[in-house]
Amino acid sequence: MTGLEQDISTFWTLLFDIITDAEQRLAAHMAHHNLTPPQFFVLKTLVNHEGHCPIGQIAREHHLSRATMTGLVQRLESAGLVSRRRNLEDGRSVSVELTPDGQQRFEAVRDDVFDQLQALLGMVNDSERQALMFFLSRYLELVNQLSPGPAAPDTSLQDGQHGGG
Repeated sequence: MTGLEQDISTFWTLLFDIITDAEQRLAAHMAHHNLTPPQFFVLKTLVNHEGHCPIGQIAREHHLSRATMTGLVQRLESAGLVSRRRNLEDGRSVSVELTPDGQQRFEAVRDDVFDQLQALLGMVNDSERQALMFFLSRYLELVNQLSPGPAAPDTSLQDGQHGGG
């Protein structure tokens, strides 16, 4: 096996270990706030769209059918986290709006994640942290050069900023 082949194998293993760990940790934060991952990502999408977005657009952004998204939105609406409003100009279109409770729930999960990231990144010195940020950014840059698309969506929780508490 060449050096590049060995690096590919090691990278593959590390990448999947990181993804699996991140998914499990994020799901635990969401569950602590009584959200499923798909529900959280709907709230995140609404935050990214300034609190409102057509249901069809949310479905497209998450590669889900409109029927699946309708069920997700109904559960969020029952929990008081979103509301639905029919578009007055196009009666077939439904807009989903983030409620104040939905905004608070999103921020609570985001704050938990940011607290954990602060603890994690606080364990390394400035130069290690800078190197980590550089290589993660470089990875995304290279992936997007190869194939723009799947790696292109916003990976920040909200504009890369922590809202406080």
